[in-house]
Amino acid sequence: MKDAVMWHTVLFFIVLSFRSAFAQVGYSIPEEMAKGSMVGNIAQDLGLDVKRLKSGKARIYSVDSTEYIELNRERGSLLIKEKIDRESLCAKKTPCALHLQMILDNPMERYAITVEITDINDNGPLFTMEEIRIEVSEAAVPGARFMLERAMDADVGANGLQSYSLKPTDHFVLDSQNQADRDKSLEMILQKPLDRETQDTFTLLLTAMDGGEMVLSATLQIHIIVLDVNDNAPVFTQKLYRASITENAPKGTKLITVSASDADEGTNGRVTYFTSKTVDRLSDLFVVDQSSGDIFLNGQVDFEKLNNYQLEIQGKDQGGLSDSCKVVIDVLDINDNTPSINILSMSNTISEESKAGTVVAMINVNDPDSGENGKVQCGISENIPFTITSSSNNFFTLLTDEELDRESEFEYYITVTCSDEGLPSLSSSTSLHLHISDVNDNAPVFEKSNYEAYVVENNTPGFSLFTVKASDADSNQNARISYILEQSSVNGVPVSSYVSVSADSGIINALRSFDYEQLKNFHFHVRAQDGGSPPLRSNVTVKITIQDQNDNAPQVLYPVQTGGSVVAEIVPRSADVGYLVTKVVAVDVDSGQNAWLSYKLQKATDRALFEVGAQNGEIRTVRQVTDKDAVKQKLTVFVEDNGQPSRSAVVNINVAVADTFPEVLSEFTEFTHTKQYNEDLTFYLVLALAAVSFFSSQLY
Repeated sequence: MKDAVMWHTVLFFIVLSFRSAFAQVGYSIPEEMAKGSMVGNIAQDLGLDVKRLKSGKARIYSVDSTEYIELNRERGSLLIKEKIDRESLCAKKTPCALHLQMILDNPMERYAITVEITDINDNGPLFTMEEIRIEVSEAAVPGARFMLERAMDADVGANGLQSYSLKPTDHFVLDSQNQADRDKSLEMILQKPLDRETQDTFTLLLTAMDGGEMVLSATLQIHIIVLDVNDNAPVFTQKLYRASITENAPKGTKLITVSASDADEGTNGRVTYFTSKTVDRLSDLFVVDQSSGDIFLNGQVDFEKLNNYQLEIQGKDQGGLSDSCKVVIDVLDINDNTPSINILSMSNTISEESKAGTVVAMINVNDPDSGENGKVQCGISENIPFTITSSSNNFFTLLTDEELDRESEFEYYITVTCSDEGLPSLSSSTSLHLHISDVNDNAPVFEKSNYEAYVVENNTPGFSLFTVKASDADSNQNARISYILEQSSVNGVPVSSYVSVSADSGIINALRSFDYEQLKNFHFHVRAQDGGSPPLRSNVTVKITIQDQNDNAPQVLYPVQTGGSVVAEIVPRSADVGYLVTKVVAVDVDSGQNAWLSYKLQKATDRALFEVGAQNGEIRTVRQVTDKDAVKQKLTVFVEDNGQPSRSAVVNINVAVADTFPEVLSEFTEFTHTKQYNEDLTFYLVLALAAVSFFSSQLY
């Protein structure tokens, strides 16, 4: 404390001359001063009035904000606020000091304060353990050195660690040179040979001392164990060991046990096992029990990465002698890999005309397993025209097995499944998509083997009769069909003047109006041709039947109608009921119902005397002819067909009721004078015909 005051006084006078600009004061105190102890009177040392401390609100500022020192403004003194441990504050650093600032306001002033903390001998030397054990071979020679642990002392300077002593010193002494140098290791030197048979243990006491006024010390007991001379090295029972393990075996699996023996006794005969450190870090993958020699798996082994390992095991005795052996570990494969399928080459499209045996794809299959586990067989989906063969190990070829038909199947999804021969077997699959391209191997096919169409006569030219339709099982251009009219003739006229065929649609149009009465039917051929190269074609026969239309009226063939005919038939007065007067004969050039004729008596002089057969046109009497009936009878017969609408014709018939020709002649004479000559000629001819007919009937 006296030194602290002197240092403060000297420093105080130094700073007074600079007070107006900057002032500084310093103190020196020992560590561990009690709380409240006085460090110094700052007001007095700086020549300040205590009132100035109050008015200036004087305060102590510490950079590290740790408040070890406080200011008493009433007395102007610095006091210990917290007990200071130099070792905690500065460790081995010297000098150890607190750097404070005293701040005043009105006007502002700052004073630097340095408080040096001096060491006291409050820490003695310390060993980290109370005793140690050192084994020394009896074969050690004098001068052999043994490293000892140094003690530690938290104090500094003279209070710190200063010296060591070792007792007894019969066999071992301390190296005095290294003892003085604290940065060097502390060593013990063997002075004379040891004899384990005479004394196998020694106990030494190492003492460490500091330099304080009250010397503090620490001790460490050293137990010297004299070891037997190790003159026999371990010997392994085998130089080569073999073991096997299945891949994916769990960690901790025991592989094998190695064993070595040592002829020495005690520790010299105790063998410890180690794996040699290798660059491939096998010591991490396999571990050996140092005591038993059991070797265990310490990781994962994979046959596909490495199927064989070689370890070097060392057996060491306690004296450092050793022997080694080799352990070969074979990794056994298990079926833990599925086959890997790689498509080397593949055709996405193949022509349907490809021959059987055409290559579709080449496949490589890799299974990294070994033996049966790595043997792979591949198969494909059933009921498809393909097969898969193996050209060499792990290489497979997908081939067509028969001819293809795109029209039956235009694409295939082929599943290739590859399985190994392991137990259980593992497999993998892949799917191939193959398109079948078209060739022009199908000719167009008409929907019907032949066509027959009906058209009513008097049709409009250009009228669509009907459509022929063909299909082609091929695709695209090979299935594009064109329709062509084959050249032929109808009644010596080219058929192309009767009909036309649309090349795209197959629609057949009439090029003229047909007349049933001239042409009842005709036929021709239409060709369907695809767009392939070369094109394929097929023909079909088309028959056109003209249907009748009621476009013709009935024509009366008999009796012949002339302008001057006034007598056609003669009926005797003796004619019975049903007497055939005459028969109207008519024809209709139409057909079917249009030609079915019916007859009807439209007008008659005496409708009660005659009737006409509706179907046959026969005119017969319906009652007995009497004398009262007029000689001259005129009938009008209506002839009608059955068409819709119907057509008709009318025929007028003159009938004479008389028994003698003169009677007929006299009745009809008046008519002859008013007609021209040619009509008279016609009349007489008719009259003659009637007379002949009349007389003929009389004869019979």
